[in-house]
Amino acid sequence: MKSPFLISAALLAGLSTAMAQGASPQPPDPTHITFTHLADFKWEGNPKSGELHVNLLGDPSEPGLYIRLAKWLPHHFSHPHMHDKIRHFYVVSGTWWVSSSTTYDPSKMYPMTTGTYVTDLPNKSHFDGAKDEPGVILEIGFGPLHSKSCSPTTC
Repeated sequence: MKSPFLISAALLAGLSTAMAQGASPQPPDPTHITFTHLADFKWEGNPKSGELHVNLLGDPSEPGLYIRLAKWLPHHFSHPHMHDKIRHFYVVSGTWWVSSSTTYDPSKMYPMTTGTYVTDLPNKSHFDGAKDEPGVILEIGFGPLHSKSCSPTTC
């Protein structure tokens, strides 16, 4: 029979090894799993427009499924417009401000906070953007996506 001391020492050694491995885990094998941290994405677009994006899968201008991240920069908004296809959004960080009006008035926008799921229905007017903080939104849809500007009388 093994002594309780040897059993305890073996358990402590195993626990120490497990804790040491847990303290600095190795990244997954890139032949099995690939990943990019949010801080490492290469955002595209014109910062002066206030909206940047990263296409994760596909492209909204091409046929097929696309998945993209959009980042609205503070104090930038689109103007009333609509799209021809349904789109699904998940607010990843910050607050995304939206309105379904055809009249541009940022003071009447509604906050979509982190964790909110949003569906943008086809051929329905809206405008969106960010107020005091950036908003990062995951967008999923099918391309090609077409947009049309709206006015109070044209949408």
